[in-house]
Amino acid sequence: MITTLLTYCAVGGIAGILAGLLGIGGGLVIVPMLVYVFALNNIPNELTMHLALATSMASIIFTSISSFMAHHRRGAVHWDVVKKIVAGILTGTFLGSCFASAMSTNFLKVFFIIFLYFVAIQLLLNKKPKGAGELPGKAGMFAVGNGIGVVSSLVGIGGGTLSVPFMLWCNIPVHHAIGTSAAIGLPIAVAGTVGYIFNGWNAAMLPQYSVGYVYLPALFGIAAISVLTAPLGVKLAHSLPVGRLKRIFSLLLFAVATKMLLGIL
Repeated sequence: MITTLLTYCAVGGIAGILAGLLGIGGGLVIVPMLVYVFALNNIPNELTMHLALATSMASIIFTSISSFMAHHRRGAVHWDVVKKIVAGILTGTFLGSCFASAMSTNFLKVFFIIFLYFVAIQLLLNKKPKGAGELPGKAGMFAVGNGIGVVSSLVGIGGGTLSVPFMLWCNIPVHHAIGTSAAIGLPIAVAGTVGYIFNGWNAAMLPQYSVGYVYLPALFGIAAISVLTAPLGVKLAHSLPVGRLKRIFSLLLFAVATKMLLGIL
């Protein structure tokens, strides 16, 4: 049990650094690691992805707060953008969690694997979208928020993989896009967590210490360390060659996605 808790803490440490450093959400690391650890702990395969996605979402509540506060102190959060997109984020993430809860583990794994490959290619190419000018209007921001929320709930992330490129497309500077994305991660995580708890409340075969699909031992281990390492990631983001780090991380995502794919096959 102690080894398992230390594993959760290690996952949280990595997730916190990534959330602050790259603005891509620690869920890309948390979800596959939790799936692996859950399998070792003999949790039914039918539940591993649902528990991993829900627990990842819940952990991002803590990571995003620690991360966006560190970015806010550096003046890198555009709160006007957060206010404009939050309604769509809340709606899309909750509905996405409802959809994910009704899907099979294999469907969720395949979707997650495809998303990992997408993100890995995006990071490897390191292409920044060309600025289009201004943010969309209310309807456009609501639609964008819904899209980001739905995908985020299906892969257990804070949305940075989608929200950062969107803000760069809207001519928001990269460090401000990362900081604002961290703030947007909070409503994503809250809505996703509520959705997964609601939909998993009466699910069969849940392990002990689960609240809906949220597995509390993993949540506490991840959250306890991620809140400490997220500010470190923010500090590194302002001092390290992030482009090179993204390319290295992309290779890791390729490896993780391929391992998960082989596991299904």
